[in-house]
Amino acid sequence: MKKELLASVALVGIAAVALSAQHQPLETVGHVDLKKYLGKWYEIAAFPQSFEKGCSCTYAEYSLKPNGNIEVKNTCLKNGKIKTAVGKAVVKDKITNAKLSVQFFWPFSGKYWIIALAPDYSYAVVGHPNRNYLWILSRKPVMDEQTYRYLLVKVAEKGFDIRKIVKTEQTCNN
Repeated sequence: MKKELLASVALVGIAAVALSAQHQPLETVGHVDLKKYLGKWYEIAAFPQSFEKGCSCTYAEYSLKPNGNIEVKNTCLKNGKIKTAVGKAVVKDKITNAKLSVQFFWPFSGKYWIIALAPDYSYAVVGHPNRNYLWILSRKPVMDEQTYRYLLVKVAEKGFDIRKIVKTEQTCNN
């Protein structure tokens, strides 16, 4: 009972911090080495989005195109079938490389801001400045609970409502 009460109090405290941070500009990481960022990222958790409804075993692969843009290939398992969407990302902030624009269908694009990044590029958190989109990513299909909780606190401090986060099912062979 005591642990449950402490957890509830902590959650209320985190929610209060998130509410006060919602109106602040969203800060990104200071710098992203795009070559280190390329490769495969597993979705550990995210805010549910209509375009990912019914997906499990979700991951993204980023590769550098000859023109300097980044190819984005999102893959998931949906209704027993592999679904893939290919798009492109363009760096919008050349100083930090942390603000990108991602487009899967012309003329629509979305802001892809890297707001947390492990020094060894083992995890990343991507969000949108309106705080309605959020993804927690990892180089491995499973993230240890301590790191996951640490990232929940970080995103709450940045004004995201962590009550909306849903863990992504990764019981598959990737």
